[in-house]
Amino acid sequence: MKQFRFLDWKVYKDSQKLFSSLLQIVKKLPREYRYELGSQLLRSGSSIILNVAEGSGKQSEKELNRFIETALGSSYETLANIDILKSNNFITEEGFLAIQETIADVCSQLGGFKKKLDL
Repeated sequence: MKQFRFLDWKVYKDSQKLFSSLLQIVKKLPREYRYELGSQLLRSGSSIILNVAEGSGKQSEKELNRFIETALGSSYETLANIDILKSNNFITEEGFLAIQETIADVCSQLGGFKKKLDL
């Protein structure tokens, strides 16, 4: 197995891009909301990346699948966090839709991984 193979995976790279977008959103939050709302958003976003990376180092496809499932759950959590920000007028509908599209793409890639593993 190639060491650090996740660095070449599109889903990992796209998750990194998503995280960069989330950082930009958090930077624009009012200071009093950055810790609670911003921290939660960044934790869920980084969880996608970290679970893909950690899963790639597992010895079995079954173990990798478990981490891919966790990354998928974190994707949904991230979108829910973004929806909270939209509902409270911290981001625009347009901003929400752009992030939603990116998350949908990441979810599709994660789903493809699960199908490929066929467990």
